[in-house]
Amino acid sequence: MPRNYSLALLLTLAGCYNMPGGDVTADANGAKSVNGSIHVPAGTHSKNVGTVNGSIHVDENATVGSADTVNGAIALGAHASADELTTVNGSITLGEGGHVARDITTVNGSMKVGNGAEVGGAVANVNGRIALTGARVAGGLRTVSGDIEVLGGSHVEGGILVKRGGGGLFSFGDHKPRIVIGPGSVVLGDLHFEREVDLYVSDQATTGPISGASAVRFTGPSPSG
Repeated sequence: MPRNYSLALLLTLAGCYNMPGGDVTADANGAKSVNGSIHVPAGTHSKNVGTVNGSIHVDENATVGSADTVNGAIALGAHASADELTTVNGSITLGEGGHVARDITTVNGSMKVGNGAEVGGAVANVNGRIALTGARVAGGLRTVSGDIEVLGGSHVEGGILVKRGGGGLFSFGDHKPRIVIGPGSVVLGDLHFEREVDLYVSDQATTGPISGASAVRFTGPSPSG
């Protein structure tokens, strides 16, 4: 999960995270805030952006380094690009043709990767739906209790891993993840399930080896179950 979450949280609680507050518009040098959202205007080429309590919105055709928040959503607009996207409590959305060079990660939040978008690393969360539509992911999909949809001819390398939930800071509940690999989609690498899931694989999809679950094959655009 996000590598800088623990540090940011501890510094915040200790009153030592001395960055400016309020909403911020990023420029070429990036932007930082504590209690405020960050906006990267269309076409801007920006360095890293980060906040603690606030969302990050990167407009179309903009470029940023890493984008990090603790409590807030991250949205990457159409044909925008970033090095890495990380949040803890919030969703992550990649618009059409968006590009992330490395991972996109959240703990509690949904993740949507739109048509023509590309992720060079992993797409990973603990809780929340992961939805790919006509997207490419090079580093695999990872979750504990989130549903996964690989649709619209999406292409995933690095497989799928659904990990067994444990104790600690997060509660995983009794939700059984629902995994759907739709027509024309490809998932290369192992599909490994450490907990019980409902797995549906189109008869027009391609997958690597499956372990820990039995695939229910379906015809048509979506499973009936």
